[in-house]
Amino acid sequence: MVKNYFYLIVGFLCVLFAVTHTLNGVEKSLQILENSKIENNTIVTLTYVWHIIGIENLIFGIALLVMAFRKNQSNLKFASWLIIVILAMRWIVITFFTLLNDSSNIKQLIPDTLAIFVVIVLLLIGTKVKNK
Repeated sequence: MVKNYFYLIVGFLCVLFAVTHTLNGVEKSLQILENSKIENNTIVTLTYVWHIIGIENLIFGIALLVMAFRKNQSNLKFASWLIIVILAMRWIVITFFTLLNDSSNIKQLIPDTLAIFVVIVLLLIGTKVKNK
């Protein structure tokens, strides 16, 4: 029986983000690297960093799906706050480097910003769920 629907929703979102992030990399973003004059070491680094983010999202999703069914929700607050901090810092890094390198293209931040903030808000609400 589901004990925290907010964790359940965010868990599904994180799994979805993992799949879409990885597919986007494999089908589009990482394909650009193969046809470039970038050094092989740099291509390898960018490729594994891309996949690390996908795996992080998948792990967050699986952890939150498990957390959604746990009886004692008060024991899960630390994990939720840790995920919130990681996502907030991820957004700060994305925003900082986007603005640093291409401040004219601020619109490209909108999808990531919306996704991260929706997940953070749902997680914050999920931390307020009381044990039944």
